[in-house]
Amino acid sequence: MNFGTRAGLLRSAAVVVAMIMGLAAVAGCQSSAGESGQPATTGAAQSSAFPVTIKHQFGETVIKSQPKRVLTVGFNEQDFALAFGVEPVGVRGFLGYDAPNRPWAPESVRGKKIPTVGSQEINFEKVAELHPDLILGINSYVDKAAYAKLSAIAPTIAQSGDVAPGATTWQDQTLTTGRALGQDAKARQLVGATEQAFAKARKEHPEFAGKTAAFALGLTRKGSYSLGADDYRTGWLTDLGFTVPETGGEVSFEKLDVLNKDVLVAEGVDPAVMQKKLIKELPPVKEGRFVDLGAFDDDFAGALGFNSPLSLPYLLDIAVRRLAAATDGDPSTRPEPYPN
Repeated sequence: MNFGTRAGLLRSAAVVVAMIMGLAAVAGCQSSAGESGQPATTGAAQSSAFPVTIKHQFGETVIKSQPKRVLTVGFNEQDFALAFGVEPVGVRGFLGYDAPNRPWAPESVRGKKIPTVGSQEINFEKVAELHPDLILGINSYVDKAAYAKLSAIAPTIAQSGDVAPGATTWQDQTLTTGRALGQDAKARQLVGATEQAFAKARKEHPEFAGKTAAFALGLTRKGSYSLGADDYRTGWLTDLGFTVPETGGEVSFEKLDVLNKDVLVAEGVDPAVMQKKLIKELPPVKEGRFVDLGAFDDDFAGALGFNSPLSLPYLLDIAVRRLAAATDGDPSTRPEPYPN
């Protein structure tokens, strides 16, 4: 998921990459492979939960029995399967980020090259070759034609038709994935544990409540892109108590006031741009309320892109202490650089 070079792509639903260190909270989610090398599912799955019918934007999908070979075509879908102890037989490539080595992944798959079925575009032949019995594509941005090809191979779960493309919350994605895998109870546990991580951060930092925040995706010589509440990548900020603009949009150097909030967070900052007078004089930058969250291929961007019960605690571990420094009212306590 290259958050920099794909900044324009991320604004196109066709290729948007969906793209919380309390991994102990999900330690029971790690998967293991049997001696045959085939992916194994956790014993928490309930065969009595089947058949399951899941409604989505293209109709409904019936899963007749407990899946044995799960394949994910959503950009972040593999994290959600892994959170349930299910190692996919194939995954969608994660653009511009070393996803196999992401630090929040279960150790059983850390660094493992799971077969990929395309990145920007889905390779349907490869999908068929891997013989899945369930395809998860909640965050895949597939259209009706692509869905028809996938569902001809195996039962396929697409996103709900009740939200805009790519706008499925991590909570709903977790709960839907849990239903598809016969693990409703585990899904509720994962959602509850992750929400508790956010609640803990809010309790420890009441100063976050009601503060305004701007999220600059890329800050280069060409300007930036401000993310709004209509983009899932601001959800972690609102879950911490901040308010963000209702909608996002392009930000030129003539309209930097869009970024003048109580806190300005950014990914993909060009260091040279930070030397520009217009940027240096921007109040959040000048007054120590600017949080630089690294490059588009850093782990924070990856954790935000995956936006899963596995990655969100990792994201909080990085961001909360930096946001605290930005909101303490003391310009001398500037957020520490990331990564360091």
